[in-house]
Amino acid sequence: MEVETDRLINQAEGVRDVKVAPQRSIAVVIPCYRERKKILEVIARIPHDVTWIICVDDGCPDRTGEFIEEQNDDPRVEVILNTRNEGVGGATKRGFRTALEAGAGIIVKLDGDGQMDPALIPRLISPIVEGHADYTKGNRFFSVENTTSMPFHRIIGNIVLSFVSKFSSGYWHVFDPNNGFTAIHSAVLRLLPMSKVSDDYFFESDMLFRLNTLRAVVVDVPMRAIYGEEDSHLKVAEALPIFAMKHVANFGKRIFYSHFLRSFSVASIQWILGPSSFVFGTYFGLYNWFASGATDTAATAGTVM
Repeated sequence: MEVETDRLINQAEGVRDVKVAPQRSIAVVIPCYRERKKILEVIARIPHDVTWIICVDDGCPDRTGEFIEEQNDDPRVEVILNTRNEGVGGATKRGFRTALEAGAGIIVKLDGDGQMDPALIPRLISPIVEGHADYTKGNRFFSVENTTSMPFHRIIGNIVLSFVSKFSSGYWHVFDPNNGFTAIHSAVLRLLPMSKVSDDYFFESDMLFRLNTLRAVVVDVPMRAIYGEEDSHLKVAEALPIFAMKHVANFGKRIFYSHFLRSFSVASIQWILGPSSFVFGTYFGLYNWFASGATDTAATAGTVM
């Protein structure tokens, strides 16, 4: 695992010491859309080891960015104002670009609604600092106790999306794919084709798919979400069918990239013969089953099965 991590890092910037000094290299990106209520509290709780706090006002109707500029006194904060709403993914990507230009070594994404505890940032980045991961993300389902405050409909929706994401991303050990509390090493971020990553709420799931194309090491970090009176901008019921289609597309691309474009093996042949045999067998069996029913002639078990 560490060998693969080193390979990715070396491609981007040469051999590095994985035990970077975090107090000189961490940037936190906060995409903001109607976050006035909690944003100042979130900023105040970000650990002092963080050097840059980049708040991206994503065309926010309540002018969260201007509110931060007026009320905030933390010198680490930089506010970016998008002239139009680009989506949470689009806003995050702009923050990522700013963090890379500033020279950040590790970049954390944190939502501004107060559901994520900024005090967990040291725990989140620890696997990256120690060289055990390229990308880390929060997992609200790691412990049963961590889900006690989560609304039931969110639990069901996230379980379904997590299951589907395993197929599309190829990270079978990863859960809670839409968790917006993430961290990435800048060297790995530079390798990603960020222009191809989704600009909407599919951003986190799409990031996992893109990371898999690099064979990046992804680690889940247990966390407890904080739920209050805030409304989630992501409506799970509306997102499920849209996300499902995007997951199917990513699954197809992942299979093509992994088993045909970058290599060709026995698994590649199985991917060709397996689905085609399944389709033919299903059609042949059903056809003969219905034909035997229409003619009142018994079909052999082998023909149907």
